[in-house]
Amino acid sequence: MRYPDSGGLTAEQRVKREVVRLRAADRFAEGATDAQVAREFRVSRMSANRWRHAFESAGREGLLSKGPGGEVCRLDPDQVAELETALEAGPAVHGWDDQCWTLSRIAEVVRRRFGVGYTPAGIWYLLRRAGWSWQAPSRRAAERDEQAIAAWKDEQWPIIKGPRPGWGPGSASKTRRPRP
Repeated sequence: MRYPDSGGLTAEQRVKREVVRLRAADRFAEGATDAQVAREFRVSRMSANRWRHAFESAGREGLLSKGPGGEVCRLDPDQVAELETALEAGPAVHGWDDQCWTLSRIAEVVRRRFGVGYTPAGIWYLLRRAGWSWQAPSRRAAERDEQAIAAWKDEQWPIIKGPRPGWGPGSASKTRRPRP
C-alpha cells in the first residue's frame, strides 16, 4: 500500500471484497447465521453481523462498495502540484527565516494561496497522499566547530574529570563505608 495511491485498497481489492460480501448475502438469504458466515468467509463475527444488517436493510445494494474511503481532497490536482512547487521553494520564500517546514506553516501557505483551511493532521494526510514523507532534522548545530571541540576534549575534559582513584578496599553497599 502506497500513500500516493490514496493509502487504502486498490480498485481490484475493493472488487474482491465486494464479491465476498455478495456471496455472504447469498448465504444470509439461505438462512445462514452470522457465526456460519464468519467461519465460511474467514471474517470476524462483527463483520458478518454488519453485513447481515446491511443486507436486511438495503438488500444486495447495501453491500456494494462505496468507493475509496476518506475525505475528498479540497485541492484539485493542479493546486496540489502548485503546493509542491511552493514547498520546494522553501519556507524563506514564504516569510519564515529558518529552513524548516512545519505542518502549521504548510497549512498557512495553503490558506493564503488557495483560501482553504486545513488542520495539521489534514495537511499531513494531504502530503502523504502526494508522496511526501517526514524528514528528521540533523542533530548537529550549523555553528559546530570540530576543532574547538577536539581542543576542549584534550585540554578541559581531563581537568574536569580529575585523576583516577587509586586502589583501595571497596564496598558493595552504597550506604556503608568499608571497614579498615
